[in-house]
Order: sequence, then structure tokens, then C-alpha cells
Amino acid sequence: MKKTIVAIALLLMAWSAAHAQKLTGAGASFPYPIYSKWFGEYSAAHPGVEINYQSIGSGGGFRQVSAGLVDFGASDKPRTDEELKSSKVKLVHIPTVLGAVVPVFNVPGVNDVKFSPDMLADIYLGKITNWNDPRIAKDNPGVNLPNQKITVVHRSDGSGTSFIFTDYLSKVSKDWANGPGTGEAVNWPEGVAGKGNEGVASLVRQLPGAIGYVELIYAVQNKIDYGEVKNAAGNFVKASIDSVTEAAASVKQMPADFRVSITNAPGANAYPISSFTYLLIPEKTADPAKAKVLKDLLSWCIKSGESEVSALSYAPLPQNLADKVLTKIYSLQ
Repeated sequence: MKKTIVAIALLLMAWSAAHAQKLTGAGASFPYPIYSKWFGEYSAAHPGVEINYQSIGSGGGFRQVSAGLVDFGASDKPRTDEELKSSKVKLVHIPTVLGAVVPVFNVPGVNDVKFSPDMLADIYLGKITNWNDPRIAKDNPGVNLPNQKITVVHRSDGSGTSFIFTDYLSKVSKDWANGPGTGEAVNWPEGVAGKGNEGVASLVRQLPGAIGYVELIYAVQNKIDYGEVKNAAGNFVKASIDSVTEAAASVKQMPADFRVSITNAPGANAYPISSFTYLLIPEKTADPAKAKVLKDLLSWCIKSGESEVSALSYAPLPQNLADKVLTKIYSLQ
């Protein structure tokens, strides 16, 4: 009997060793809350699998995965053809969830501010410098806006959240498009910088008069006020799962590689600063055992993890898109 127990124990140890895998990833802070939840749950259900994900910004995530330093990257920005050609490994974009970038603010005595596109751009251009500016007041009748200087907060790192925000500003403001433009890191005309969504949220909380931009869950978790933004249809819309989903519905023909922008999307209730976020996965992983675990993790995220995203203020992938993403995952080697 003892020999049988020992044999079983040895078999279990051998199985565990054969299936033990450590996956490392790095990148966007935008999806960090949901990735932390997913990866923790997957590891708990798969003894021996350890997943270490570092929230270092989309730019850093791309650089690390393209150099082969991590097993997967994460980016809110769809990488360009030029960037993909420069990568040492061939990368595939796997969309995981949808989210919203919201303008967060800390204005004493004010908990609701409406932002029109040109006004938001001009705040970040340094053309609007006080909260009681007539242009802000015009969009916010009845709100007692104080005579207080606006402190602009932006990201210090190469950021997919910055890419989404500046992609939107470039679409709605010629001055922005012809000035700082679109990018993960731009020459900000104004403001102080924070690292990650976490850093921007922290600075806005600390600085009376501050305005920043973060993924919705960071506003919710930090209990920071965030404003409505006027969309392409001319309606002021608050970021929500439904308004982000409506923005995603504007994509009538999803590209085969899933790289798409949905900022300033049409739709009466579409939230205008919405985006997909992506995992950047090597098309072929050298270690077959690691490749198998990575594929299983990805398919688990899409098949099981999507049901959990709404609790963290993300919008799940539409089912027809999720099916296409699974097909892409199964094709990985």
C-alpha cells in the first residue's frame, strides 16, 4: 500500500514538473486590473503555472516582447506595419477587452463636468487655463465653476492610454493634430507627468484643480470624478459598458489582424474615447510546452474570462469577434 502511495506521489510530482510553466508578460496598464484577475485565477486552477505580468506601459511592452525578453506583451495601441517589421519575432494582435479613457478631475465643490472635444483639446494645449473659463461654463450651465488654475496631468511613460487619448484629440482638433499629434509619447505643451494609469490617478487625487486621463476602472477604484464627453453625434455621453460597446459596433468590417481605432465613433450613445486593448503574442513560441500553456491561457481568457470583465468596468468582446479571436489563437504554434 505504501509503495502504491509513493508511486502515485512520484507520478503526480512528475506530471506537475512536466506541466510547470512560468510565463512572463509586460505592457499596458490600461488592462492591468483585468489581467491581474485573469492570470491569478488561471494560475490557481492550473497548479504549476505561474504568470508574471508587469504594468510598464504599452511602449515598454512592445519593446520587450519584440526583443524576445518576455513571452507576451500588451498594448492598447495597434502596432504599425513598421513596428511589426522591426520585431525580432512575428507578433499577432489578440484583442481581449474594450475600455474607455475618461477625463478625470479634481475641482473642489464640483463633481460633474461636461467636456466638448475642442475644449478638452485646448485644455491640454494650454489655451484654457482656468476652470471658470467661459468655454467650460458654456457647456456646464448651472455649475459653480471656481476661479482656479487648471493643472494638466499626463503620462510620463510610453503609454497606450496616451495613444488612445491623443488619437481622439487628433480626430477632433486640427490644432492638436498639427501640434502634438498622435502617439504613445508626445511633446505635451502643458502639465505634470505620472507613470502609468496609477500615477496619473494619484496625481489628480492629490492636486486640487487637476485634470487627467485614465482608463475607467482607475477612476472608479480611486473614486475620482470623471466627466461626460460630447460624441460625434453631438451628445454628451458618460463612459459605461453600454456606451463603449456601441462605439465598438461602429466597426462594420473587422480587419483580419484586428488592428482598428474606434475613437470618435459614430452612434447616438457611443462613448468617443473608447478602444480595444491587445495582447501581443509571438506567432510561434520556441518551447512547445510553453506554447501549449500560452494557447490554453489565451483561449481560457476568451471563453471564460470575458464573463468577468464588466465587474471591472470593461466591455467584453462581441461574441462574433470572440469567435474570430479564438480561431486566431488556435492557429498559434
